[in-house]
Amino acid sequence: MNTFYRTVNGPVQKLYDTCLEKCRANIKMFGGDRVLVEGGGYEKIWLETQPMGGEMFAAYDLTAAFNNSYLFLKHQRTDGRMPGSIRCTDGEVVPEYNKFQGFCFPWHALNLYYLTDRDEHYLSELKQGLEGMHEYLNHFRKDPENGALRSFCVYDTGEDHAVRFGDSPNYWTEDAAPAGFSVVPIDSMDVTSWDYAILDTLREIAQIRGDETLAEKYEQEAGKVREGLKRVFWHEEKKAAYDRDAKGQVMPQLIHNNLRCMYWGSFDQAMADGFVRGHLCNETEFWTPLPLPSVAVSDPDFRNAPENNWSGQCEGLTFQRAIQALERYGYFQLVTEIGKRFTQALIRGGYIYTQQFDPFTGKPSRVGNYSHAPLREDDTEPFQDAYGPTMLAALEYLAHREGIDVHRDTVLFSAAGGDPFTYQREAMGKIFLLESDGTQAKAYVNGELKTSFDAGNRLITDMNGNMLGREKIV
Repeated sequence: MNTFYRTVNGPVQKLYDTCLEKCRANIKMFGGDRVLVEGGGYEKIWLETQPMGGEMFAAYDLTAAFNNSYLFLKHQRTDGRMPGSIRCTDGEVVPEYNKFQGFCFPWHALNLYYLTDRDEHYLSELKQGLEGMHEYLNHFRKDPENGALRSFCVYDTGEDHAVRFGDSPNYWTEDAAPAGFSVVPIDSMDVTSWDYAILDTLREIAQIRGDETLAEKYEQEAGKVREGLKRVFWHEEKKAAYDRDAKGQVMPQLIHNNLRCMYWGSFDQAMADGFVRGHLCNETEFWTPLPLPSVAVSDPDFRNAPENNWSGQCEGLTFQRAIQALERYGYFQLVTEIGKRFTQALIRGGYIYTQQFDPFTGKPSRVGNYSHAPLREDDTEPFQDAYGPTMLAALEYLAHREGIDVHRDTVLFSAAGGDPFTYQREAMGKIFLLESDGTQAKAYVNGELKTSFDAGNRLITDMNGNMLGREKIV
């Protein structure tokens, strides 16, 4: 596809080129379907990452992007449950239902409807799939005491080896809730937020089809989920949400999952503002030299563990989700700053794309004794590179800082300012081009100049380049 980025900044150009090259190496065949696997040693597509990852890579491989969402619909069970992961072994495609591993699906799956020329058959399948997942969650995961939705195992929310899960099992294959454990089933802000995201996406689908009555119904249902989440999990005096354990006790850890809720859209604006201003931008909690640790660094359960562990270190997947989480609530400048720190850490780290990073130094973990990256003496796990969420997050931050992205039927032209660059994006049969000399930017559609604007801003246009809005990004 005709998408590329050119900058006079050599290290940033190398970052873009190596991310793109290594992402392309993560394209695999699952039976007859081309997909983008997670990479970095993870050779499956996970519901936690790959619908989002595929949609972010749609500018370079639309077929793989589509399959990364569609295969989860294709392998959805008749009771509505989607597989948590899908693997391909000896040519056989195998869906796995032993965890959910997160749910980065609804928003991205719907964006693919636009990117694939508004296929009505796909939209119907997506609607049916989301309705099925909503029914499954509310039938099998609802806490009868408070209406919150529950996590049954560590891998349901993808928080591998996190201290806060105690004796919880990693996997859970049953539909019935686990018993006999001290922590699970957990009333989960994540799982509850999944349902909000489902209902909000169903609202969008109804609006696309012109069914305002159905859209209003889903909007009201989503509103009830948000109200329930706030009632069960949100602590106004602390400006944060906290999960509840099997006994209904508040789990005291201050966790980045609040940012996940923002990614799914389940916080209202006041809740998002409270968490961002009170915690995310607090240097003693989440605003470390490399921001976004999984657990506040001041929390007793924080662990700066370099192995696969969601008890503290910054995760590539968190950086990936943070873009939508923060821009959804108007924090465009914060996204630019996080992206700057993140991409600089990747450059300093030697263009090695690992899963985790030290929040205090920005150094990559799991690099082992490797000549092109810093050696960590406390890193005992095998060398890791080409971890998809990290690379896709880097590409997405670049596109949101000095590039082009396509959301639904709008185009985002972003020029933060500084180094001259050219960014071209092909989408929906059109070529969008953005050129900047560092102080002024020009936006083109199919070779026609549409507008010029000062760097430091983002313009939002329709697919023909007509102005819809402007945002300050630095």
